[in-house]
Amino acid sequence: MKTMIKYLRQELKMSQQELGDKVGVTRQTINALENGRYNPSLFLAYDITQVFNKMMFKGDREKYFVMEEIFLFDDDYYR
Repeated sequence: MKTMIKYLRQELKMSQQELGDKVGVTRQTINALENGRYNPSLFLAYDITQVFNKMMFKGDREKYFVMEEIFLFDDDYYR
């Protein structure tokens, strides 16, 4: 699975450890997500999406990410 996690995390000048701490996982888990070696649970994907929404849009409900914009599924994922 491809993700936008690394790009968004770097935009926020956040380390893998900082993001991991915010969502309750290790730095290694964030690294594995960024490199497509781990598929997150629905709960983890939701938590990561919420962190990015809060930090990037600061409560502006007009702008926000949905999970599908951060976690990019390809057609082979469903086969």
